[in-house]
Amino acid sequence: MESRMKEVSVGDQKVLLVRTQGQYSAVGNKCSHYNAPLIKGVLVGDRVRCPFHGACFNVKTGDIEDYPGLDSLPRHKVKVEDGKVYVVINKKCLNVTKRVKDMCERLPDVKETIVLVGGGPASLVCAETLRQNSFQGRIIIVTKDAVPPFDKPKLSKALNLDSSSILLRPSDFYQQHGIEVWTEKEVVAVNPADRCVKMSDGSLQHYNQLLISTGCRARPLSCPGSNLNGVKLLQSHKDANDIHNSCIGQRAVVIGASFIGMEVAAYLSNKAASVAVVGTSRYPFERSLGLEIGKMSMQMLEEQNVKFYMNNEVTEIKGEDGKVKEVLLKNGTVLQADVVIAGIGVIPNSDFLAGSEVEVNSRKSVIVDKFMKTNVTDVFSAGDITSFPLTIRGDQRVNVGHWQMSHAQGRVAALNMMNKPTKLESVPFFWTMLLGKSIRYTGYGEGYTEIIFKGKVEEKKFLAFYIKEEVVVAAASMMFDPAVARIAELMAAGQILTKAQVQAEDLSWLQM
Repeated sequence: MESRMKEVSVGDQKVLLVRTQGQYSAVGNKCSHYNAPLIKGVLVGDRVRCPFHGACFNVKTGDIEDYPGLDSLPRHKVKVEDGKVYVVINKKCLNVTKRVKDMCERLPDVKETIVLVGGGPASLVCAETLRQNSFQGRIIIVTKDAVPPFDKPKLSKALNLDSSSILLRPSDFYQQHGIEVWTEKEVVAVNPADRCVKMSDGSLQHYNQLLISTGCRARPLSCPGSNLNGVKLLQSHKDANDIHNSCIGQRAVVIGASFIGMEVAAYLSNKAASVAVVGTSRYPFERSLGLEIGKMSMQMLEEQNVKFYMNNEVTEIKGEDGKVKEVLLKNGTVLQADVVIAGIGVIPNSDFLAGSEVEVNSRKSVIVDKFMKTNVTDVFSAGDITSFPLTIRGDQRVNVGHWQMSHAQGRVAALNMMNKPTKLESVPFFWTMLLGKSIRYTGYGEGYTEIIFKGKVEEKKFLAFYIKEEVVVAAASMMFDPAVARIAELMAAGQILTKAQVQAEDLSWLQM
């Protein structure tokens, strides 16, 4: 019997009513991440997937099963009488759109300590999952950031946000659940033999189990003049505010035409006096999303007077009185500039592991198995820093710097710390936002040899299938929801989509 869902009103409140295998259940109708309407998502079995950013919820329990986002959905009582279905909402749940899973309290008598190094979503989800699974010992999150874990993808999309508006949890949440957050602290060494980490101030902290989730840092420019005032990198909330304030009415040059560079250029397009983008490829996103989508994205920004200098690179930044004045390109072009923002990739923050015996690969990513375990006992790793086996690519070892994947890995690490053997099975899901339009992406497209399109890229309404060896390895879309969410669910179920299937005119399987 097929699964079906319907949005219904109970008083002033809308809920999602679902029928699976003849049984009814009712849960909140909005995704706990950014409040997307789940009725527009994809229902497969007992699971609904958000159409916007891919979070998944169990429709019987309301529990979050894949990310992004932290919270579960409220669950409501359903009764069937005389062939009619009634949804009953507890008064306490009126106008409640999300539910924090129950967590245990910290017990001072429990001497076990788990240290989570890094202040991103991997650490936060790991900490919450530990408390949800009855870990009553000490949990310490150590972060170089000045604030507790925050919503980093927002930084490049809206650079002027107030820090309080992007916190993933309010500060009292950590106190309530006995989670210590040490801000502006840096771990400089790990000693697995003594089970301790060393801080930059020389202090030592003992651990029973350790999570390395320090993520990556922005790659700095290496050309002459890269240390001038006005040359910026985007890493922290302070950086975002600084770039916003520095660029108002000024001439901005963005170096790098991938996701960060393009989002920053789009944001600045109606704020800076001028915006120029310098990229090494013919079009933005060319390697990851392909020529057609890259060309469309470039035209979108050109319509907002952003100038592109592609197939090019910066040879020197010239200044006056220590401040940026000009950017010299390889082809001889000279760009007038007051601010230069670099978005040229990232470097894993793994230098502090030198001498720890924790294994890293040639790109300095930490090598983990499907349980998020490193080669060192009781040392786990999660997030952008990891190189891990990806289920949908036959356990090929990959590095995926997606917000969603960091959440998923934090959860898996926590469950395995608690001796609840759990493998990472999550399907990569990613999004970028340009001038109010979103591109959604799922899968792992590295090495694709062909792209098959449905719809029209130039009309900004399309679905792209990335093909490798006659099968779909990834998909991207704009204004084609919930296609990418559907494909993510098919991939999660282990289904292979062939080139022949997606070439066919009949795409009814996408609407199921």
